[in-house]
Amino acid sequence: MSIFERSPSPWTDRVLSILRIVAGLVFFTSGTMKLFGFPPMPAQVPVMTPVPMWEIHLAGILEVYLGGAFTLGFLTRPISFVLAGEMAVAYFQVSFPMSFWPTANWGVSALLHCFLFLYFMFAGAGPWSIDALIAGRRGVGRID
Repeated sequence: MSIFERSPSPWTDRVLSILRIVAGLVFFTSGTMKLFGFPPMPAQVPVMTPVPMWEIHLAGILEVYLGGAFTLGFLTRPISFVLAGEMAVAYFQVSFPMSFWPTANWGVSALLHCFLFLYFMFAGAGPWSIDALIAGRRGVGRID
């Protein structure tokens, strides 16, 4: 086996599921911070471009509900499409006007989440997901 070949290990798909769960939980908690104030905001929040309150609430709702479904691996591909769009809008509306560089404009999280969601839109949820349970019951992708 070469280091350049795809791994035959069953852990490749399992780690995909673990990545989805961790990324989803981080995303979910950013929504609970916006909607419920928990966990509390950091003390040193940068001065950012003002965003209308309804947009913050909409982002919080998407992050809590769709982030929760993403964490569970339910409808992962369509939800990933919506959330990648949300993160792209968040980056270009809030972070990008402050600086071109993500490390200087507090946009690293939005940028990474955007590309993680794009990846999951194509890769799917992995074996530890509700999507995999639904596909298994329907016989989709099963080889007997």
